Amino acid sequence: MTEYEDLKILNTISGPEDLKNLSKEELKLLADEMRRYIITTVSRNGGHLSSNLGVIELTIALHLCFDFKKDRLLFDVGHQSYPHKLLTGRVKEFTTLRMKDGLSGFPKTEESEYDAFNVGHSSTAPSAALGILRAMRLNGNYTDRVVAVIGDGALTGGLAYEALDDAGETEIPFIVILNDNEMSISGNVGGMSAHLSKLRTSKNYKRFKRGFSGRLKRIPKLGKGISDGLERLKNRIKYFVLPNVLFEELGYTYAGPFDGHDIDELTTIFEHAKLNVTDKPMLIHIVTQKGKGYLPAENDPERFHGIGKFDEETGESVSGESNSNVFANALCRLAEQDARIVAITAAMPMGTGLSVFRDRFPDRFFDVGIAEQHGVTMSGGMAMAGLKPVFAVYSTFLQRGYDQLLHDICLQKLPVVFGVDRAGLVGADGETHQGVYDIAYFSTLPNGIKLFSPSSREELELMLDHALKLNEPCAIRYSRGLLPSRQVRGSDMEAWEIIKPVRPVTVVATGRLLASAMQAAEGLDAGLVNARLVCPISKNELDRLNGASVIITVEDGSRDSGFGANFARLAAAENRMRVINLGVPNVSISAASVVEQDELCGISPEKIEQTIKKYL
Repeated sequence: MTEYEDLKILNTISGPEDLKNLSKEELKLLADEMRRYIITTVSRNGGHLSSNLGVIELTIALHLCFDFKKDRLLFDVGHQSYPHKLLTGRVKEFTTLRMKDGLSGFPKTEESEYDAFNVGHSSTAPSAALGILRAMRLNGNYTDRVVAVIGDGALTGGLAYEALDDAGETEIPFIVILNDNEMSISGNVGGMSAHLSKLRTSKNYKRFKRGFSGRLKRIPKLGKGISDGLERLKNRIKYFVLPNVLFEELGYTYAGPFDGHDIDELTTIFEHAKLNVTDKPMLIHIVTQKGKGYLPAENDPERFHGIGKFDEETGESVSGESNSNVFANALCRLAEQDARIVAITAAMPMGTGLSVFRDRFPDRFFDVGIAEQHGVTMSGGMAMAGLKPVFAVYSTFLQRGYDQLLHDICLQKLPVVFGVDRAGLVGADGETHQGVYDIAYFSTLPNGIKLFSPSSREELELMLDHALKLNEPCAIRYSRGLLPSRQVRGSDMEAWEIIKPVRPVTVVATGRLLASAMQAAEGLDAGLVNARLVCPISKNELDRLNGASVIITVEDGSRDSGFGANFARLAAAENRMRVINLGVPNVSISAASVVEQDELCGISPEKIEQTIKKYL
């Protein structure tokens, strides 16, 4: 266990300027301390481990070379920002990581002047960085730099390429660092490759290249042909020897790959880039190891990408079964019976539980990378061709595929099933990952896509079975964690379940919050209904609530535009009962436990009970 007091070197770092006082050996010891401190903190609080352990030396080198009070540093996704937080005056606060009123698990401008942009979703860093750099230049700042750090995984997202292509067309000193922790390029890592890359990016090399080419072309008759021939030969050699020539074709000076754990080598190339990149964007390719320095994470970086609490000594997770596992196991059972069922995920096979499907049905499993838009439309193509696609994706990430949901699925009424994982409040991941908007955006889609919300594990399994039998678009939203086990009454998953008979005051609850509503209504003269199908809301279900004068809706979606708001509009059109909506207010909900977030939003059992009593 690493406590704050044990960090002899890290304790002396109040800001990046203190790094310059350390020797090379002390910098290596600092990296070791940061690694141990991050492992201990994440084992207690949960969080992103593999990605952070892989960028410690990179982050040290960046802060040694740049002044990010003036220069700007943007991390793509931001789940690799823990070392950055430690080096920018947040060592003492780091134990509060992902806790209520503590440090965010992602960069947050409200936290530090060193955090340039709030992030949490993938592939955004190049766009935001380019925007900041262009603003600097328009404001007359021609000296400060902007650095975007993006992982090879984030390059599977189309947004990253849009920005990289845009920047490549401009004469602007944009620095992109590609953190490569997956590609097999170890043969290209070494002194010669590094030397050639430095040579190729220097002003002297560029000046010589332009001058030599110009002199050749001035030779009568033969000069231009010789110059063009040498250029073609150089390009063929370059394409054969060097990786990622794509970036040079986009207009970048490409350097690398470099060892991402060698602070000396990294500081050399960063200093070189800082001095020489003036009129053309540059991409620096570094190679790192996810989970470096912690054997369980090195051996299983996917599991330690985003992990809950775990035993630091053994690496064993504290958490057990989850709704993701329930969904995936049910899908596997159904896939055994129907060969048309296929599973799709967007770079989250373990997070969505689909790794078990991948192992059992490898030919019917498709990981599209961080490309939710592509995943949605590809699922539509599969459905058009007669398959039964199931796309499991986090609620917060499916937001990125809204246009495809509307245009490519719903307008064509294609039978795609969406497993909307981590719907509702998600706890410590904070505001960028809250899955509270899915009911709202599903409610706007044409042709009445069915959105189910299970209140138990048994309902989750039955809803998946039911959705796959329907020849129309469907979605099932289920919360993070594990729903309770409860006997299912009635086989119709589209019919609301009357748990307590309708009374003048009746509660209509959805999903995991049915359990909270049951606790709140116990012993009170109030009706209770389980709204299994949250949209579209049927007039028949409204008719079943006759006799109620006050309806209290309870959801972990948007209070102002989700299930309750839709119910209230329908009730108002029918001139029916009064409707009181309990849900997530239209403000950002920061990191805390789900219990704390429920209390904050007024949807805890105690708050629901208070509302019931108010209207009784």
